[in-house]
Amino acid sequence: MRAPEFWQNGGPLAALLAPAGCLYALGGRLRHAMAAPRAAAMPVICVGNIVAGGAGKTPVVLGLGAKLAARPALAGRVHALTRGYGGELTGPVRVDPLVHDAWKVGDEPLLLARALPTWVARDRVAGAAAAVSAGANLLILDDGLQNPALMKDLSFVVIDGGAGFGNGRVMPAGPLREPIADGLARADAAVVVGNDRTDAAARIARLRPDLPILKARLVASPDSAAMLAGKRLVAFAGIGRPQKFFDSLRDLGGDIVATRSFADHHPYSRKDATTLLALAAAHDARLVTTAKDAVRWPGDAERKPLVLDVEIAWEDEIALDLLLAAKLAQQLPEAWP
Repeated sequence: MRAPEFWQNGGPLAALLAPAGCLYALGGRLRHAMAAPRAAAMPVICVGNIVAGGAGKTPVVLGLGAKLAARPALAGRVHALTRGYGGELTGPVRVDPLVHDAWKVGDEPLLLARALPTWVARDRVAGAAAAVSAGANLLILDDGLQNPALMKDLSFVVIDGGAGFGNGRVMPAGPLREPIADGLARADAAVVVGNDRTDAAARIARLRPDLPILKARLVASPDSAAMLAGKRLVAFAGIGRPQKFFDSLRDLGGDIVATRSFADHHPYSRKDATTLLALAAAHDARLVTTAKDAVRWPGDAERKPLVLDVEIAWEDEIALDLLLAAKLAQQLPEAWP
């Protein structure tokens, strides 16, 4: 779906839908109150968010995965687990990019599987058990803050600095999956990605003065930066906030001559591809998109778009390292000798 404008700015419709948002929030609270979370046979890190749509969770998972897997005792044993939004398979199934496509497992699992052993499972407990059987000794959940089925040892709440918490209301009146205070109460740290234009960090500090706030940004890979700088580009994206992607291209020096926005996780058809390629040709430009959109590009399309690859860059690596050690060293002493 594409987020309505009032989710960010508020207005009469947001106020009208507020009672429905209260019911949604109540349902979430009842779900957590009645749940009996199961412990996995290994530490579990959750990377989630409070706002519907993209906040930067997957790059954070990839960044944490790379950092942790670089420890000799964890090499090859850090696995990722995701619901597989938009995919047909319910799992548990280990994602193989050579076998599966976005229509089978979803787009984000394909990106994760390029870097980490990755599982898709609607049943998180069953997914964790499958990962343990395959040799995992540390699990990172991509999303799952609102899912109480599995116990978490360390939970990060990721916030897009450009969008913050929107109008501060719960769906359908706003973009929140649950009240901000409820989500922060289950968090061990917040990660603000990008420039904090909405003062999200200050709001978090008021609600949870004890909660560590980590700052990070998405940076283009050197190859992407060199490939796109100075090029005439037609940019398209079906992510939570396409404008963030378009701004990134301009920051890299790309000459954006046209843009097209789609709903998050939009399944591109052959007709979509033909239309976008024709638009690029009409502007004598190259087509460019995100890595997440690229895995949903139809395989039989005439040409593939250029891809902007990004990774997470932490403002304070030491603070992150200390947090990971404090939460995980006791359970994984071999990784923190």
